[in-house]
Amino acid sequence: MSIARSDGRLQPARAGDPTRVGPYRIVGRLGSGGMGTVHAGLDPSGLRVAIKLVHASHAEDPEFRARFRREVQLSARVQGPCLLPLLAADPDAETPWLATAYAPGLTLDQHLAAHGPLTGGTLYAFATGTAQALAVIHAAGVIHRDVKPQNVILTPAGPLVLDFGIAHAADGTSVTRTGVMTGTPGWISPEHYRTGSAGPEGDVFAWGALVAYAATDRLPFGTGSPDVVAYRIMSTEPDLDGLPEGLRETVAKALTKNPDQRITSDSAAQECARLLSAQATQVLAADSGSEPTSASDLITTEWHVPSVEDPGWQVPTMSARKRALIGLIAVATASAAVAGAIVALDSTGQDRPHIPAKGVASPAAPVDKPAEATASASPGSTRTASPRDPRTVKVPVDPLAGAVRPTFTRGSDRSEPHPDEWRTSTRFANPREQNTEQAIRNHITSMLTTKGLEFMEPEITFNLRAQTVIVTGGPVPQLPENYQQMFQRASHMAACTALAHQLGDSPTSWPYGRFSIHWKMSDADTEAAMLGYGKATGGCFSEIAGQWRGDESGMVTAEIPSSATGEIRVADAAVKDITATWNRNTAQTNEEPLSTSDGINLGFDPVENAAYVWTADPDNRFGSRASQSNLQGAVEEAVCRKLTAEFNADKKWNYTRWTVAAYDPYIGGRQFIGSGVCTP
Repeated sequence: MSIARSDGRLQPARAGDPTRVGPYRIVGRLGSGGMGTVHAGLDPSGLRVAIKLVHASHAEDPEFRARFRREVQLSARVQGPCLLPLLAADPDAETPWLATAYAPGLTLDQHLAAHGPLTGGTLYAFATGTAQALAVIHAAGVIHRDVKPQNVILTPAGPLVLDFGIAHAADGTSVTRTGVMTGTPGWISPEHYRTGSAGPEGDVFAWGALVAYAATDRLPFGTGSPDVVAYRIMSTEPDLDGLPEGLRETVAKALTKNPDQRITSDSAAQECARLLSAQATQVLAADSGSEPTSASDLITTEWHVPSVEDPGWQVPTMSARKRALIGLIAVATASAAVAGAIVALDSTGQDRPHIPAKGVASPAAPVDKPAEATASASPGSTRTASPRDPRTVKVPVDPLAGAVRPTFTRGSDRSEPHPDEWRTSTRFANPREQNTEQAIRNHITSMLTTKGLEFMEPEITFNLRAQTVIVTGGPVPQLPENYQQMFQRASHMAACTALAHQLGDSPTSWPYGRFSIHWKMSDADTEAAMLGYGKATGGCFSEIAGQWRGDESGMVTAEIPSSATGEIRVADAAVKDITATWNRNTAQTNEEPLSTSDGINLGFDPVENAAYVWTADPDNRFGSRASQSNLQGAVEEAVCRKLTAEFNADKKWNYTRWTVAAYDPYIGGRQFIGSGVCTP
């Protein structure tokens, strides 16, 4: 039985059911199985969760507790697209439990019974998403061991793979037991039948059967008694009639009898992503559109399944839109850390002081200003000049340069903001503070909206004594770390640029030059964790040796899929142009041509208005300095061409910077090989 769902409908609580488990309020049941009972719960903000309480007979078994604890620790390491990660667990409680976000949707077998096989882009998105999920699981050193239709939910946002390494604690799959056969008949690999071995290759075999089943509503090795099905799996070829040709080839590689010859989950994910991209291209070409550029965008774009809503759930007090957004984020990408007794996702993070890097004078969203009055052709009259393009307004690198006795006096103060500064801050007290508050809020929201994160509404307050403007976010439960990091970066940039403009315009009357960013766990909090702080007197943009440079924090933001259609369109066009530019230059560079399989990706960082290009370099194409230099040249030429064209055509387009990173086999990680600023 899945931790996230059973039959998908909320059932009333029964006599003897707990009213609370950990931080969650129990509102009903989702089902029960051999391992325990799954309860429906709500966290303090109203986020729906599924909580599994193990049966008393298992709780009394020390061996079970040891396995359960190990599985919880393994599962906490696994996070990625199309996975439903662990939110909280207490393996040492009197009644051990674990919790995940609730996933709305039908399991694959339920969907097939109600709606029939998956087709078109939805089928390719299903194959890609589930293969990516297994690749992430395997990369973390975890084996699923029970890939089957009941462990895949078709949510409105895409497929989710469940129960990786958790549901098997009760039957001992994480601790091998001689003579015990684990898994579900029809979804067991040939080698597991023969030797009892269960590795990532077995997961891939079950994945191949899963995709075939999704496409045809038929089990590839038929039905019958377990012994008959086992014989077919070990001795006969699968029935793959009805699968699209390209996908059929990949599924056949997954169902190879010899595990040593079987395709890996990572390779299967790459092949399916290429098929999905081709499918999207064919569909959108007919509509004269442009397909998204990343696999995550493609899955979202091509995924079409009916929504499933259970009216039995109690409706939380937050808005339906905010609840849906938070739920999808928690389901799709939430990260967890499980250690100790009761462990829940820490949405505040650690206090991580952030000192702003030096910056070049660069465009950013300034505080709104009225149009300037200038002399007209007629004596004694004035005319209003055309409003300046806000994208060309430079952020002062040193706004107090030359100022005599400025009002802001903490420019050289390196002390960390004290918690009392947050507690004693207040809303704006005059029109200038109100205008600044609105400018910071608008700038933050505009950045977050490009990633679909506008529900993280900032609160802006002022502490005149500390000469500090304070940005506070939350509470948003189970927020992934990369999303919270983007909120911190967006708040840092918005506050820094707004204050830099105010200090530059009114150095002798504007008192605020410091800012700090905080995060609340609940609306009633009397304290809030500090995410970062800085001053507007040292520049707001990243710079090394006088030049803008991309960095890992910007890359993390760029890797969050864009929700802005313009960014998706430009990213796709730029990746194609990079490939074309590289290939045009091969006569001079003596390089091999690039293809879509070389893994060039592009994403946007709205905080520093930058396009990030990266590649995992699966074939070690860019290991040499010469190849990296050629890649940098192709990226600069192609990306600047696209960014400049869009900048001139769209007055709302802010992206003028670029950076490129490639995998370096010598350091075993990603290395930035070039950055720059395009001239519109």
